[in-house]
Order: sequence, then C-alpha cells, then structure tokens
Amino acid sequence: MMTRPVVLDVDASVGVLGDELRLPLQHWQETIRFGCGLSKFKRFAATLQAQLPEKHGTVLMGSGDFHHLSWPLIERSIARHGFSKAHPLRVVVLDNHPDNMRFPWGVHCGSWVRRVAMHPAVSQVHVAGITSQDIGRNHAWENYLAPLRAGKLTYWSSGVKTDWARPVGLGAAFRSFESVAELAVTLARMLHEQPQATYLSIDKDVFAPELVRTNWDQGRMLEDDAMDIVDALGGHLVDSDITGDVSSWRYATWWKRWMSAGDGQDIEIDAITLAAWQAGQHGLNQRLVNHIAAHQKS
Repeated sequence: MMTRPVVLDVDASVGVLGDELRLPLQHWQETIRFGCGLSKFKRFAATLQAQLPEKHGTVLMGSGDFHHLSWPLIERSIARHGFSKAHPLRVVVLDNHPDNMRFPWGVHCGSWVRRVAMHPAVSQVHVAGITSQDIGRNHAWENYLAPLRAGKLTYWSSGVKTDWARPVGLGAAFRSFESVAELAVTLARMLHEQPQATYLSIDKDVFAPELVRTNWDQGRMLEDDAMDIVDALGGHLVDSDITGDVSSWRYATWWKRWMSAGDGQDIEIDAITLAAWQAGQHGLNQRLVNHIAAHQKS
C-alpha cells in the first residue's frame, strides 16, 4: 500500500502532489536555510518530529539548501525501525556533492553526511553521482576525513581526480568511474547483490541540467539511472527523501549571504525562468515519488 508523501514546506518550491501531507514551515526559512547553529537546528528538529506522522512516504524538503534536514529524518528512521549497531541501516545519497565538508559552526547543507555516517546504527553511507571538484585534490582538506578513515563513507564519482586519497590511506573510500552511467550500473548491481535495509536521499543536483534545473552546479546522472538504483533497492528501501528544488531567497544573515555567494547562490533567477524550472522539477518529483513508493517497505 502506498504511503502519503510529506512536503516540508519551508520555501514554497514543491508543487502539490497527490494525497500529500504538507507541513507549513516557512517561518523557519531564514533560520535553517543553508545552515545554522546546533541549538537552533535541534529546536527545528523537535518541531519537525512533533508534526510528522508515525508512517509516511517520501519526504520532500524543497531547495538543496535544506539537504541537512536529512539528518533528523534519518535519525527518526533509525528510531522508528529499531536499527542498531547489530542491525544497522545503510544510507544511499544521490548527490553531485559529498555533503561532507567542514563547517565548524553547526550544520549546513554541505556538512551533514559526517554526522549520519558516524552514527553507530549506520553501517555505511554511499554518496553517489559526484562530479563536483569538492572531493578533488584542491579541496581535499575541506572534507571531513574521520568517516572516510572509519570505512563508513564511500564517494562514488566521475570526472574528478581523487588520486590524493590513496597515499593517505583513503583509497578504499573512493570509487571512480569513466561515466556516471557506469557508476549507476555498478552501484545498482552492488545494492542488488548486497541487500540491506536502506535509506535513500536524492538531491536533484545529481541530475544532468537537460533533465531538470537546480540552482546548484549539477552532475550528469539521468532519470533512468536513478530509477535503476531505486529498483535495486526493492524490498529493502525503508525511508527516503528528495531535495534539490528551486527557490529564491535573500538572506538577512550576513554570513549566509557571504557563504552562499561563495557557492554561487546569489544569482537572481527571473520569475519566468523560475516558473519553468519549477514545472520541470514538479514533473520529476511526481515520477520519483511514485517509483519510490512502489519499492518502499510500508
């Protein structure tokens, strides 16, 4: 039986889905968008936990600026299903970025993976579809190394030189491929051959821009690649989320304006372009939600 998708309506970017549950959270946008301190984030997480139903389908979070909301959702999944070190959860993240970058002031959309990977009830996090140079030699120092060293985080990438990892003993944490298509086939095969309860998180910036447009630099994954990965998780997919929609926001907080500008997030998108991008996003959301629902355990 299909369960209702949930929209965390923080930025009004997610179109209406059939039989959805929509949580009005726009008053939190300035506080949590892009990132925030841990005390504020914990208050938001408590608010979120209080509003979510016990059972639900895929959670849609809006812009990729909110991908750190996966952290409390994964912790909720761990608690709800009783995962532990003896009976762990695997996490698969489809993303153009590692989301394992240093951020010492709390948590933000590019730093949350470390916290999930180091959770004792998580066996492994696979971040797949990376074409960003965030894991290349010039940005190596920005990555948290602890989850890579612990064997709890694996990067799946294409078109990025990651030869720096082997001399420092991290070679096993990096999987490099000639193409994203080859990456997706290999990942799907592994997931099929190594069945385990899995949480799936999709940031749509992993997709090629000719499929869907986001306001982050994008990868080269195609829709069929993602659907094949979902198919490989059939019967073992316990919970899921989707982010990477498009919205515009002018930060009141100075450091968010500064950091988001460094990531190219200060570029204004005109209303006509934004509407066209959101229409493409909505169609892909519907297809992903329906496909995931057909494979997700109730």
